[in-house]
Amino acid sequence: MSNFKLISTNDGARAGELSTSHAVIPTPVFMPVGSQATVKTLTPDEIKALYAPIILSNTYHLYLRPSIEVIEKLGGLHRFMNWNGAILTDSGGYQIFSLSALSKVNDEGVTFCSHIDGSSHFITPEKTVALQEGLGSDIAMVLDEPSPVNAPIEKVFDAMERTHRWAERCLAAHNRKEQQLFAIVQGGFDGDLRRKSAEFLGAMGFPGYALGGLSLGEPKALTWDIVRHTTQYLPHNKPRYLMGVGSPEDLIEAVNMGVDMMDCVLPTRVARNGALFTRKGRINIDNAVFREQSKPVEEDCDCFTCQNFSAAYVRHLFVARELLAYRLATIHNLRFMMRLMKDVRESIIAQTFAVFRESFWDNYQTTDEEVRLSQKQKWVEANLTKKNRLQ
Repeated sequence: MSNFKLISTNDGARAGELSTSHAVIPTPVFMPVGSQATVKTLTPDEIKALYAPIILSNTYHLYLRPSIEVIEKLGGLHRFMNWNGAILTDSGGYQIFSLSALSKVNDEGVTFCSHIDGSSHFITPEKTVALQEGLGSDIAMVLDEPSPVNAPIEKVFDAMERTHRWAERCLAAHNRKEQQLFAIVQGGFDGDLRRKSAEFLGAMGFPGYALGGLSLGEPKALTWDIVRHTTQYLPHNKPRYLMGVGSPEDLIEAVNMGVDMMDCVLPTRVARNGALFTRKGRINIDNAVFREQSKPVEEDCDCFTCQNFSAAYVRHLFVARELLAYRLATIHNLRFMMRLMKDVRESIIAQTFAVFRESFWDNYQTTDEEVRLSQKQKWVEANLTKKNRLQ
């Protein structure tokens, strides 16, 4: 019996329900990221108040600290972090290849250095599965090999083929029946390779499928070309998960292309820098225009921040560098994302998604593409600096 049920479709957009051990998840859904068993600055009760049914944690980070053994000994990840909703654990493949100073890959697995202390580790597909079974997450991900944005086609092909072999090994090693194991489609920015990967993995009968290796700094138009092309080859009756996407406009476009699940650190990361989402676009709360604004950040928002505080107060907290600023901004941004997904889902069921999407674009001012790519490059350079310190 499938764990995923499609309720309605509307011009490619899909509304469904994904049943897991800890929650039934209405889709499309945005998953807040709690890489290290915490959504930064928030308690589990605060996340529940946002109506977030599922969060994402990262196996790589938890493997290094505090260790999977410690978490398993203390009752598993749900009990460890006191969260009774659903959890998806990323395998950590992306972090291994992007954060490790000296990662080396072969068919058996990947050797990498901890970004914390430089210690050497070796991970196989089988070990990745065992680690996630130890965590007890509702959804686990296979180990994959993502390709750098500018990788030559030969390298992209080799990484895709290795991802396929690792997916087979992960599936064979997976024993925890109540945990769903998702495959990850690779193939870089080559349409033929993406089709081949989607068809190969789709034939293996995984409970769900992710699109990996995207949103890594490439132009948005290229991202959407690949997403649009790839989703048509994925099983219609299985959830589709676009990894690492989290701006409001990206969620709208991903849903328009048949994506059911998304995650990203963006809403919480920009919140801690004073960037808040509204239906008209992103605002910088430390701007002088908010100095005396008695109204909330967004008047029709039902989040704790907007229901209790003025924009002037939130701005004051940021200017004064008070810790409460980061909590209130994070609450607002994540609640904004949950409300957006709820409205999107309702429009799909009502067969009015196209009208909703048009209205969104009529009102929402996006971040400039050059600014976005510049911000992404700064993040990449910061990670390279971390890697170089360990070499």
